[in-house]
Amino acid sequence: MAIAAVASAAYQAAAKMSSGAASSGASSGAGFGDFLTSAMKDAIGTMKGGEQAAAQQAAGKGDMVSVVNAVNQAELTLDTVVAVRDKVITAYQSIMQMPI
Repeated sequence: MAIAAVASAAYQAAAKMSSGAASSGASSGAGFGDFLTSAMKDAIGTMKGGEQAAAQQAAGKGDMVSVVNAVNQAELTLDTVVAVRDKVITAYQSIMQMPI
């Protein structure tokens, strides 16, 4: 259920970016940069949430279900960040191998 909320938020952010890019052609680079910054902050927040939930469970104050959910979300976020990083590196290498 949390994945659907994240996907919905990402879709809404992308929709705002595309409507903003259509009205202000030159500022699309800044909008994409802001989008990436926001996405990375969200990823870091998710990872910290998983760490905090695990620490609360270790201290005996956390609910096991919420801890498992938080850790799963953190793992999914980490997998997504690694996949995006790999795609960026592959794209960079492809561009560098193109003949001029």
